[in-house]
Amino acid sequence: MSVDIDHLNSWIGKTETASDLLSASQLAGLAATLDVDGPAPEPGDPVPPAAHWIFFNSRTKASELGYDGHAKLGGFLPPVELPRRMWAGGRISWPGTLRVGDVITRTSTIADVTHKFGKSGELVFVVVRHEVANDAGVCVSEEHDIVYRSADDSNVAPPAKLVARPAPDDAVWSRIIDPDPVMLFRYSALTFNGHRIHYDLKFVTEEGYPGLIVHGPLIATLLMDLCQRKRPDAALANFSYRAMGPLFDTAQFTVNGRPGADGTASLWAANAEGSLAMQADAVFDG
Repeated sequence: MSVDIDHLNSWIGKTETASDLLSASQLAGLAATLDVDGPAPEPGDPVPPAAHWIFFNSRTKASELGYDGHAKLGGFLPPVELPRRMWAGGRISWPGTLRVGDVITRTSTIADVTHKFGKSGELVFVVVRHEVANDAGVCVSEEHDIVYRSADDSNVAPPAKLVARPAPDDAVWSRIIDPDPVMLFRYSALTFNGHRIHYDLKFVTEEGYPGLIVHGPLIATLLMDLCQRKRPDAALANFSYRAMGPLFDTAQFTVNGRPGADGTASLWAANAEGSLAMQADAVFDG
């Protein structure tokens, strides 16, 4: 399959705007999914740093879905004809504060499309820039990296095809996560994510994988949640993350952190064998 990069580049600059309400009930669902203790969200409470990802959900009609549960090609994202799509990473800053009950607007722009060749075939990287605003102005500024891969070169490839990178072994903060099917179903429901790799065991095993695949944004959310648990009085100012390998529901994994002396922290997720699944860096505001 050959990628027509000139055609895909015509999507650069394309914008999309969506609005939503920062619903207390939706945020309570996220807190329950992350197993967060504390009172229920109330109007005016600050919203957790990754919570904006459960809003602005695309309501694609059933007739417009592909075989894997994703929307068919086209629309806002460029129609990349490579079968594997994943959250590769991103960068987030919080110039303002979102609060429960806010009416919010997200403006999204296709910032870049890049075509590369990896060891196993073609790859296309798409950078999407998001700005989320309430009545006071922009509160979240984000770049989201999406990578499209050929079928035999995916981040969820069978373990025999993976080159594992060992995770750091000097965590100061650590939490064990049990990614059972209920957690993955709940997060899929919160984000209205129909991708079958996260909840359809028959589908994912027929694709050659050992189990259900943990959502990339869920792993990043758990890393940000770890920051809140360990530094509850310090808000995040910046957070960058990069997916390094897949996690499955077949075993527990850990989210880990090592705080720096300068208001920063290095963070990572590791699978049960100690291999790196995601790495991240955080900067705290205070």
